[in-house]
Amino acid sequence: MSPKLSLYDAAPKLKPEDVVQATERVIMIRRISKVTAGGKHLRFNALAALGDGRGNIGLGLGKADAVPDAVRKAVSAARKNMIRIPLRGSTIPHETRGKFSASEVMLKPAVSGTGVVAGATVRAVVELAGVKDILTKSLGSPNRINLAKATLEALASLRLPEEEVAKRLQPLATRPDRSDRTQEPLRNG
Repeated sequence: MSPKLSLYDAAPKLKPEDVVQATERVIMIRRISKVTAGGKHLRFNALAALGDGRGNIGLGLGKADAVPDAVRKAVSAARKNMIRIPLRGSTIPHETRGKFSASEVMLKPAVSGTGVVAGATVRAVVELAGVKDILTKSLGSPNRINLAKATLEALASLRLPEEEVAKRLQPLATRPDRSDRTQEPLRNG
C-alpha cells in the first residue's frame, strides 16, 4: 500500500529557475547524534524556508556534518519544493487548517493592518510566502519541523473561491460521458 500524498507533496512544483529574488530563512538548526561502535557520530540538521514574498514558498530539511553544509542542503531542497499559493491582497482567501503528524495549524484571514499573529515557526513560513495580515493558532505538537510542514499543508489547501466556482460550474458537455453506464432495476428482497 502506497502512502497517501499530502496536499503539499501533490501540489504542482515551481521550477527553481522560475523563482528569482527569493529570501531564505533558517527556521531551526539542531545537533543530532548516532551511537556507533566507535562512539557517537555528531551531525547537524537544518530546516529552511524559501519564499519570494509574492505567493511562492518552499520548505527543505538538510543534514550534514557541519552547520553551513546542512543549511545549504536545506535551502537547495526548499528551492526544489517551491509551490504557489493564492493570496487575496495581503491575506489569504479563506480560513484553513493543516495537519502534519501530531501538529496542526489553523490559519484565518485578517483585515489589513492586523499583521502576522503567529509563533516563530508559522510566522517564518507565512511571511516568506508574502502574507502580511493573518491570524494563526498552533494546535498539538510544537515540534518545529512538523509545525512548518503543517503550515505548508494548510497553505497548499488554499483555493480562490472564484476559481472553484468556475471549475464546479463547467458545462455538461465538458464533463465525462456517463451514457455508457446502464442502470439495473432495483430489486426488493
